[in-house]
Amino acid sequence: MNLLIRIIVTAGLVFGIAHFLPGVHVAGFYTAAVVAVVLALLNVFVKPIMVLLTLPFTIITLGLFLLVVNAIIILLCTKIVGGFTVDTFWVAMIFSVILSLCQSIVYSIIGNEK
Repeated sequence: MNLLIRIIVTAGLVFGIAHFLPGVHVAGFYTAAVVAVVLALLNVFVKPIMVLLTLPFTIITLGLFLLVVNAIIILLCTKIVGGFTVDTFWVAMIFSVILSLCQSIVYSIIGNEK
């Protein structure tokens, strides 16, 4: 149940951020829900491999290279999900930062019942 709530919250955040951030386009809430699921899957399967491969850059930049990895994950999601587009790499980076901050705030308000 907790996973379903997280997917719905992330879908709402993706839909809301796309409404206010120019350069991010989502066809509808269903597409935002698909984006949330695909982002979750990419974060579980692809992101650890990318983090491991880019570990030297991450260490040299004191962790700031992880922002680039997050933006690449967003751009990869745009290639997978139809109806979700991000115009540029910089917009993807801003979108990923805003999404991460909003998720942290909402999840701290909702709480984590286990």
